[in-house]
Amino acid sequence: MATPGRDTGAGEPGVPAAPGTGPVAIACSGGLDSTVLLHWLAAGPALRTRGLRVIHVDHGLHPQSAEWAEACRSNCEALGLEMMLRRVVVRDAGEGLEAAARDARYAAFAELQRPGEVLALAHHRDDQAETVLLRLLRGAGDGLAAMRPIRPFGSGWLWRPLLERPRAWIESYARRHALHWVEDPSNASDRHDRNFLRHHVLPRLQERWPQAGAALARSAALLATQADLLAGEDARRLAQVQGLDPATLSVPALLAEPPAWRARLLRAWLAGLGLPPLPADATATIGAELLPARPDASARFAWSGAVIHRWRDLLHAGPERPALPADWSAQWSGESPLALPTGDTLSLEPPARFDRPLRVHARQGGERLVLPGRQHHSELKHALQDLGVPPWERARLPLLSADDGTLLAAGDLIISALLADWLATRAVRLRWIVG
Repeated sequence: MATPGRDTGAGEPGVPAAPGTGPVAIACSGGLDSTVLLHWLAAGPALRTRGLRVIHVDHGLHPQSAEWAEACRSNCEALGLEMMLRRVVVRDAGEGLEAAARDARYAAFAELQRPGEVLALAHHRDDQAETVLLRLLRGAGDGLAAMRPIRPFGSGWLWRPLLERPRAWIESYARRHALHWVEDPSNASDRHDRNFLRHHVLPRLQERWPQAGAALARSAALLATQADLLAGEDARRLAQVQGLDPATLSVPALLAEPPAWRARLLRAWLAGLGLPPLPADATATIGAELLPARPDASARFAWSGAVIHRWRDLLHAGPERPALPADWSAQWSGESPLALPTGDTLSLEPPARFDRPLRVHARQGGERLVLPGRQHHSELKHALQDLGVPPWERARLPLLSADDGTLLAAGDLIISALLADWLATRAVRLRWIVG
């Protein structure tokens, strides 16, 4: 167990008002900051009246993680609070282990959060200063507003009641109340950017400018105010360039905006879709390669598992999805859903059985089929173009063929006359569900 540092003698301020009226869940790691937050909030009868509990997320990344959970549980029992333990699996998809652990942790919080519940986190003023410096070094724009004390989250709120308190106050509080916590050994390592700033950069800044941490946090608050003022104008301009499908933007309308606004609108658009933030130089790349591209060029920009496609006069954004392997095929009776290698699913609703199993496969090119109401064969390529199906969606489109090779359907987008009659007589619907 760790012990706190120097006692500053600072007084203990009252707990700020929590947002909403719902119960409060304290995110507790078992470390110093969250242990202080746990003890501080548990002392407030008003929060206990609303409903107070604790959530501990075990990432399983350190051999001592069970000790952290036990330290948190012990503190909860001493305070008479319920603790919920959730173990998660952290998968690094290329954004780094810290980011992957944070994503897994927040996903667990959102899953466990009750309707209207307030999730209390232990970020403090020094964390805010570190966040501002990190985002400056990464070339962030509105991100310099850093962490907000209160913001919507999941089915309720996210609350950072310690955000105006420096680390020295937290250490002093822990000393006065003889609190016990577990120290994460990785906090002493300079391998992570935040630790390097904490151990080497901020102390040097504070030698010269003792109020550096407070000044950085104040700048973040001012920038947050400015970002809020701009948010209304962002929404107004975004509505003018966004297509009927929210996941699209009109290229001509976007080009009519000044370059600085194009960058803001791109970021606001992607944030509204729940996609990862763009890298620092991404808007310049999109402006140079996607916006001036030929409408039929199928230009694209991918990052962090997301992608923006340029097709015709629209930008399309969404998660990056794999194409259906060209050599893949499977027999399908229709009685149960068919899982595709792309994560998509084919199903009949209600379940039914084809007269003979159909072959499900990827496009090879040159396919033709007879559409309802027609006597001649039509090229599948032209039919997809007429429907406005983008090239990247065609690449994952499952085709259904009879055992003699007759093309019967392309997903649920295009259905041949023969299959349409079969479905109609049985009151059955073919569905292609994108995973």
